[in-house]
Amino acid sequence: MKAQVGDTIRIIHMDDNNGKDIAAQKMNGVIATINHIDSIGQLHLKGYGLAVIPHLDTFEIITK
Repeated sequence: MKAQVGDTIRIIHMDDNNGKDIAAQKMNGVIATINHIDSIGQLHLKGYGLAVIPHLDTFEIITK
């Protein structure tokens, strides 16, 4: 199932560059709504500065 703008997702694991990216580690478990999908497919969430990269990060769609 492909994520779309308006979907609510839960981040299961955001790639943290082998433990070097603390901001990414803090995103694990976050539940947020997709605000924008950019031209390379990154998911931008309302209220968060880091984008979810679908082929790198693990997430689940909670509501469509």
